[in-house]
Amino acid sequence: MEFKSHSFEFYNIAFFGIILFRYFFVAGVTYWFFYSPFSQSFVDHRLTHHPPSWGVIRHDIKLSVLSAAVFALAASFIFSAYHQGFTHLYTDPHRYGLWYLGLSYGVVLILQDTYFYFTHRLSHHPKLFPWVHQGHHRSRYPTPWTSFAFDPLEAVVQSLFLIGIIFAIPLHFITLIAVLSTMTVWAVLNHLGTDRLPASFPHHWLGQWVIGPAHHSIHHLKYTVHYGLYFTFWDRLLGTQDPRYTQALNSFALDE
Repeated sequence: MEFKSHSFEFYNIAFFGIILFRYFFVAGVTYWFFYSPFSQSFVDHRLTHHPPSWGVIRHDIKLSVLSAAVFALAASFIFSAYHQGFTHLYTDPHRYGLWYLGLSYGVVLILQDTYFYFTHRLSHHPKLFPWVHQGHHRSRYPTPWTSFAFDPLEAVVQSLFLIGIIFAIPLHFITLIAVLSTMTVWAVLNHLGTDRLPASFPHHWLGQWVIGPAHHSIHHLKYTVHYGLYFTFWDRLLGTQDPRYTQALNSFALDE
C-alpha cells in the first residue's frame, strides 16, 4: 500500500472535506438515533431530560467546521512530511510484525489520553479558558454535535499531538486511522449526555476505568472534575474525579 504524492493544497481541501463529512455523518446519525422518538424506548426515564437548544447546536457546528479546517491542515502536514521521508509512518504491516499494530494502537491511546488530560486541565485555567475552551462549554448539556466543537486554539493544541506522535514512534497508517476513528466515536458517545443511555452505562466494572457519557457530562456541569479523554486513570490518581460519581458506580455494583 502506497500513497501517491499530492500538493499541500490538494491534501488540505481533500482532508477538510473528509473530516467535515465524517463529523456530519457520525454526529448526525448518532443525534438522529438517540434524540428521535425511537430512543424513548431505551432511555432511562428516571433521569431528568434536557431538550437540546438549536442555538447551541448551531454554535457547536460552527466551531466544528473551524476545527475541521485546523485538523485538515494538520493532516496535510502529516502527509506532506510522510512523502518527504520525515515521519515514522509506514505502509507494510509486516515491517514490525502484526502484533505491533495492536501494541502501538494501545500505546497511542494511552499517550493521547495523558496529553489530553493535562492540556484539557490547563485550558480550564482562568486566564486561558476564555481563549481556548469556553466555546466548547457553551453546551452545558452536550449533544453529539458538541463532540468536535473545539475552540480554534484548542483544535491547534489537540492536532499537535497527532503531528508529534508520527515523529515519535513508528505507526502504520491503519493504526493511525484506528486511533482517529476511536477518537471520533468516543467523543460522540461521551457527549450524548446523561439522559440518553441508562445511568449504569458503561457497566460498573468498566466504568471504573473507562470514560462514558455520564462521566463526561459531569464535566460540562462541574468544570473542576473529569478531564480525561478515554480513561479515568489520571482523574482518579490526581483527585479530579467527582466522589459522587464513584459512589454511583459502587451503588450499581451492589445492585447487580
